[in-house]
Amino acid sequence: MKAYHLNGHAGARSLVRADVGKPEPANGEVRVRVEAASLNYRDLLILDAAGQGGLNGRVPLCDGAGVVDAVGSDVVQWQVGDRVAASYFRDWVSGPFKASYISSALGSRTLDGMLAEYVVLPTTALVSVPEHLSSVEAATLPCAAVTAWHGLITRGGMGKGDTLLIQGTGGVALFGFQFAAALGARAIVISSSNEKLARAKALGASILINYRDTPDWDVALMKATDGEGASHILELGGPGTYDRSLRSVASGGKIVQIGVLTGFGPKPDLARLQWENADIIGVTVGSAEHFAAMNRFLTDNAIHPIVDRVYGFDEAPEAFAHLRTGSHFGKIVVKL
Repeated sequence: MKAYHLNGHAGARSLVRADVGKPEPANGEVRVRVEAASLNYRDLLILDAAGQGGLNGRVPLCDGAGVVDAVGSDVVQWQVGDRVAASYFRDWVSGPFKASYISSALGSRTLDGMLAEYVVLPTTALVSVPEHLSSVEAATLPCAAVTAWHGLITRGGMGKGDTLLIQGTGGVALFGFQFAAALGARAIVISSSNEKLARAKALGASILINYRDTPDWDVALMKATDGEGASHILELGGPGTYDRSLRSVASGGKIVQIGVLTGFGPKPDLARLQWENADIIGVTVGSAEHFAAMNRFLTDNAIHPIVDRVYGFDEAPEAFAHLRTGSHFGKIVVKL
């Protein structure tokens, strides 16, 4: 079968095509013929880390969807032909998070990912794909969508009448936007691109702020909400945005901490959280159980992921390059 491997270089040179043997499922395992895989910002971090060693031969990408191709002798949960997607954490099936689950992330330093024609996974690491979604659409769900769902809905309790601040228009941001719209929450979008803000407005965003034109976007947000602030904030930026998020959160609000898009840096002053009785919710994706619950919500509300661009398998390096530009609106997918 064909696959992509990482080698000892950092960045684009790390991604190389390989022809390898097709894996066989053992007891309790399922082989999936991958039809599409999607990219996340974490995949750029892993690509850049390849030059530090320890990733040689690793198959990248955590997101993928396809069709069950073969099953182990004792498998009863899945049948050949079932449409499935892989859960981000192979071992986090349900219940509270455990530190041991970190090493079970697909496409990481310890486990192969989804950028291959076939993958073998435990039966518990798969979820059914919503019938109304194509494989290209389903491949966008495991990381970005589950992250937004887990943070905003499962733990954040976002609902009708709430106000959600969204930073940018990448995968997690737009899934959060779509969930807010389906629940009847108001969406505030900040971006450096007027074109992207126009697209967000067409999707139903009520307040739009260009943070390059308005660097003090937290001040603009408080003014636009009559001093109330946002009840929920998808904090995707990291050190470059965190202090402004703290100044934007409403009394009793929740900051869902996810991203490091501006890098790793000084810690913000958290004192305002106490005075406003607000919370920070730290989120790293979610479980297979979260994934399945989210898929039911997607089905009930006929939600389709927003796909920016689809690349062929041979164009995978170009897909990574496009992600690095930050010009995408929604998810970037590689179709096998």
